[in-house]
Amino acid sequence: MSWWLYRHTVQEDFVCELVLFFLFPDPEWASYTLGVFVCHSCSGLHRNIAQISKVKSVMLDPWSSSEVEFMDSVGNNAANTKYEQIVPAFYYRPTHKDCTLLRDQWIRAKYERKEFLCVEKQEPYSAGYREGFLWKRGRDNGQYLSRKFILSEREGVLKYFNKNDAREPKAIMKINSLNATFQPAKIGTTHGLQITYLKDNSTRNIFVYHEEGKEMVDWFNAIRAARFHYLQVAFPGASTSELLPKLTRNYIKEGYMEKTGPKHTEGFKKRWFTMDDRRLMYFKDPLDAYARGEVFIGSKENSYVVLPGLPPSTQGNHWQFGITIVTPDRKFLFACETEEDQTDWIAALQTVINRPMLPQEYAVEAYFKHKP
Repeated sequence: MSWWLYRHTVQEDFVCELVLFFLFPDPEWASYTLGVFVCHSCSGLHRNIAQISKVKSVMLDPWSSSEVEFMDSVGNNAANTKYEQIVPAFYYRPTHKDCTLLRDQWIRAKYERKEFLCVEKQEPYSAGYREGFLWKRGRDNGQYLSRKFILSEREGVLKYFNKNDAREPKAIMKINSLNATFQPAKIGTTHGLQITYLKDNSTRNIFVYHEEGKEMVDWFNAIRAARFHYLQVAFPGASTSELLPKLTRNYIKEGYMEKTGPKHTEGFKKRWFTMDDRRLMYFKDPLDAYARGEVFIGSKENSYVVLPGLPPSTQGNHWQFGITIVTPDRKFLFACETEEDQTDWIAALQTVINRPMLPQEYAVEAYFKHKP
């Protein structure tokens, strides 16, 4: 954060006026016990730890001279130096765009639990092994049942068991294809986590949650730690800054579109679409375990193009705002409900198409071309 703090004392009651100029989104609030400025959204999270952090409006609340002097003597940089002494490289640092759970648990880990001052407090996500129970959504009936999960860096897998005493896991997810992203709105709980992995080179979804927010964020960071250590071995020449974006990823875009089949004569059907890196997947329901289909999105250098609109002869679409994806092998036709959706999807697809393909992505493209 960057700011300039100006203060002056008025009359005899030493009430002070703060004028704040900033780059951080909307830091009109401050914790006058920690000496840091926070945005409006995070000010509410700081109130959850009122025994440690007490907040005031920079502009609306009265400030005493001693409070102003304390803010001036500490500030965000000094506070970060104090409370972030040992943050593991893999630990996810949320931004204002992230879900409430990630931001709340970051604030609690930093100021309440002081996890980044003591390595021993980081064991739940740094040990290389984690075992516990999570509520997992059933693939067929949608019912959430308690399941035992084990994450083992030594084995290179995350696995879960349908029964507590089961010897064999129900599913084994290799760390090399594992991803985790918080999806509170989609799953319907503030602690909802979507875990994906590749099974026979197709994406498999698992939806889990836990009543305790810390438990879910610890699982999330344990997965990131396992991914980080795997990638360090797989790519020994890569720097930490190059590996961090590969630990976990949020989806580029999700939402409903209509689609038709390869002959373009079938009726359009409404489907839930997820853009995960170069995989455009579609599902009948957002919480389906398997995609009904996947489309590989390559680069413009390899003759991939996204166009607004549909071919003139197209029929059967209920939504009017079309998108045509041209690949080296065929055209894919989609329709959006609104022009805004169409614009957003085209922008998301264009971002991927504008990015040159990596050597390993050619192998994925070849699999899609020969997929039955």
